[in-house]
Amino acid sequence: MILAVGLGVLVLANLAFALKAYASALRRAWILTGSAGATDLPSVSIVVPARNEERQLEACVLTLLAQDHADFEVIVVDDQSTDATRSILDRLARNDGRLKIVEGEPLPDGWVGKPWALVQGVRAARGAWLLFTDADTFHRPWSAASVQRAALENDLDVLSVLTSQDLESVAERALMPSVFLAIFLGTGPIDDVADPKKPNVALFNGQYILAKRSAYDAIGGHASVSGEIAEDMELARRFKRDGRFRIALAGSEAIAHTRMYHSLAEIWHGFVKNFALGVRGEPLRAAVGLLAYACLSPFSPALLVYLLVACQWAAAAILGASIACGVAAAAASMGRMRVSPWLALWLPVGNAFVLAVLAASMASFASGRGVEWRGRRYGGSFGSG
Repeated sequence: MILAVGLGVLVLANLAFALKAYASALRRAWILTGSAGATDLPSVSIVVPARNEERQLEACVLTLLAQDHADFEVIVVDDQSTDATRSILDRLARNDGRLKIVEGEPLPDGWVGKPWALVQGVRAARGAWLLFTDADTFHRPWSAASVQRAALENDLDVLSVLTSQDLESVAERALMPSVFLAIFLGTGPIDDVADPKKPNVALFNGQYILAKRSAYDAIGGHASVSGEIAEDMELARRFKRDGRFRIALAGSEAIAHTRMYHSLAEIWHGFVKNFALGVRGEPLRAAVGLLAYACLSPFSPALLVYLLVACQWAAAAILGASIACGVAAAAASMGRMRVSPWLALWLPVGNAFVLAVLAASMASFASGRGVEWRGRRYGGSFGSG
């Protein structure tokens, strides 16, 4: 009896996951494509926070300085780096006057590092539009002009773009597509971000956010999310709640790409940090997600192995078919995310990783320890923020 109930629960969990992933794959998302720059676009200030970014900073800045845009500047905030970040910036600035370096001030109490760095960068910016991007992003020459033109043509105050992901190591390919899928299934379809009738669907990609300066200032900018670890999601929520401005999140093709993390340890720490806002703000929803992902993996694979060993072929076939439906649905959804559908074969491993990340985030905030990122620890507790 207990086995039959457990089997039924797990089959339903896998089918529910499959249905939600299929629904996500069937939704038509706005995909931006690059095109040549223009001379009639408003000025844009590109702001990059940099804390110990010597690994990829030079390549990032060079792609930004190569933008096909008539009126832009690049502002990099050296956020108290202890590596070669500043020397790299000084060398690049000597060769191109469009690069401004802001020496980051000490982190004030109650602030998270990235919002503080961005606030300092905005202070030095002169552009009518602000493009916030990360130091691990690499941009096509037409990216800024293409995204800005799309925002203007669609009368948007903020347009955030999903960058292409460079997945090179086994850990990246096995884990990160499942994490991306979990994020999108948790927040809702990306085209709903632009729908004012769906206030609960609000998401920006902090790797690429283009905002009209007047709209950004009106909601208080990054100072309004000073204590938020996932500042991009909270910024989107504030714009959506405000109601005066039009925002959107779009997919992209040949706009920009990034390699977020290079190792299993980086993936772990990065996503524990990224899940933090959702865990802190909605503990009940996080607990439901924890239970759901536990059903997907490891409980479903473990029970499938048991059924096969016990020669319970009919039950094993039913559970196996439900798991296969989830993998197929994930493959379809990953294809829409511009990720190889074959990586969905890693789904049981990826879902177990999502479960572990979610559990670690919940444990950190339940205990009040918060999370650590780039040498700084940020505290927190359930229900705050």
